[in-house]
Amino acid sequence: MTDTTTLVIILVEPQLGRNIGSVARAMLNFGLTRLRLVRPRDGWPNPEAAPSAAGAEQILQEVEVFSTTQDAMADLNRVFATSARPHDMIKSVYTPHMALEHLAETAHQNQKVGVLFGGERCGLCSEDVALCEALIKIPSNAAFPSLNIAHAVALIAYEWAIQVAPTPSQVFRIGHTSLATRAELGQFFAHLEASLDKSGFLRHPNKRPTMVRNLRNIFQRAHLTEQEIRTLRGVITSLTTEVGRG
Repeated sequence: MTDTTTLVIILVEPQLGRNIGSVARAMLNFGLTRLRLVRPRDGWPNPEAAPSAAGAEQILQEVEVFSTTQDAMADLNRVFATSARPHDMIKSVYTPHMALEHLAETAHQNQKVGVLFGGERCGLCSEDVALCEALIKIPSNAAFPSLNIAHAVALIAYEWAIQVAPTPSQVFRIGHTSLATRAELGQFFAHLEASLDKSGFLRHPNKRPTMVRNLRNIFQRAHLTEQEIRTLRGVITSLTTEVGRG
């Protein structure tokens, strides 16, 4: 059985301490213990969190806090985002059941996975969604789709608990390498975008943000390994070197 603590829950700009405590309680209900916060509005620690944690205070004591979403997921190999909005991007959109099946399959191979949640006020911004491989859409009432953040985390944690026990129905084999971490992908994107800036491909300031997001989404869907990242960066270096010689 996969260790149920291998799923990391990341809350981006959570607002209320009591909601963070409720998230910790929902996590522990299903055996999850790793909680990360990105720019919590009222700072951390928050005295309002413990009462609503109702016994899950250990999770609150071990919370990790980050200044950027990218830093919060840097060591993870696969990250999905929860959102009720499409964000006008080309992204795979999964139900919680299918999404957690994919993430559990990856965790069975000792890879690190996580799920990203937006804040209570307006959810995730497009820039945060672009950092993730795919979207999870909870099939809620179309006329009243907004869920309390703790309820959303509980649904994801429940699906995770179901998925980690059985042998996965499909396996994406990666041999002796590992899936690229978010940090390695970030370095690759920086290398690619710097080269495209130099070549003039990204020369239109108004179009550049959308072009960059589209490029990142292409590679996010590819499940790149560490070795493939090294190969792609070698290709970029070779092409830019040849252009410089010409």
